[in-house]
Amino acid sequence: MTQSPKKPLPIALIKALRLKQAPKNLFVYVALVFSNNLFQPALLGMVTVAFVMFCLVAGSVYLLNDILDVEADRKHPKKCLRPIASGDLPIPVARVVSVLLMVGCTAVSFLIGWEFGVVILAYLILQIFYCFRGKHIVLVDVFALAGGFVLRTLAGAVIIHVPSSQWLLLFSLQIALFLGFGKRRQEIVLLGENADKHRAILEDYSLPFLDQILVMIAGVTIVCYSVYSVESGTAKEHIPHLWITVPMVIYGICRYLYLVYQKGWGGAPDEALREDRGLQVVILIWLVTVLFLFKFDRPLNTSKRVGKQITQTDRGQ
Repeated sequence: MTQSPKKPLPIALIKALRLKQAPKNLFVYVALVFSNNLFQPALLGMVTVAFVMFCLVAGSVYLLNDILDVEADRKHPKKCLRPIASGDLPIPVARVVSVLLMVGCTAVSFLIGWEFGVVILAYLILQIFYCFRGKHIVLVDVFALAGGFVLRTLAGAVIIHVPSSQWLLLFSLQIALFLGFGKRRQEIVLLGENADKHRAILEDYSLPFLDQILVMIAGVTIVCYSVYSVESGTAKEHIPHLWITVPMVIYGICRYLYLVYQKGWGGAPDEALREDRGLQVVILIWLVTVLFLFKFDRPLNTSKRVGKQITQTDRGQ
């Protein structure tokens, strides 16, 4: 069998940073959207800086993880093509770039703001723990990854100095757990009886167990978003009709379950987002609806109060 030629070092490095998984970092925009600041150029720019920072920091963690897993990846049907496992990216180069990105991004994040720097540092510590220990502990492996999504959401809030809603943080956690356990399920389906040889932690999981978890988390996620859309301060004070977006969220979750169970997707959530038109359409409709509500929706009591004030002013005149 002819060995494929090595890729140029810069291309191999860019591939190893897994920039194609950048959609995961879109969680930093959640606070911007729900604080109704999406069209504020200065704030949008700050959150975009946070997005880029997380792309680089996450890339440094991917390099570290691939260095540690290089032998297992070489036996994996897909991961063997990763730059470090295939030999396109030498391990010493990957190690140096990983350290430089970690140190450099942390330093820059503290220059941007100490709160943002703390979040970036917390993300790095959590992910380093995952690489060395967390990924070998059942359930903790997925919760550690999900914690990274919560920190992304929190980072988006602190960099523009808006309060971080506990509802949005919980929703971010649940969505991340949903995607994480879906990925574990797909790994078992793809690798079959050899799953534990490629990732030892998969020996502690089973399809029935993961199926129960997915159904439970899907239900909790829907309930959490539903309650947020009715009872949160954002809903009560700014967009009381946010509840009309609940069916969109339910559809999106059901669509992803369909892709996992019927189409065999789920191993790479970012690929599902890039390739499935159904998910793309419902996310677009949800975003447009939320922005429309922020622009035009108003609490009924506020309208009455404003009308009453105008009437009283007219009487005074």
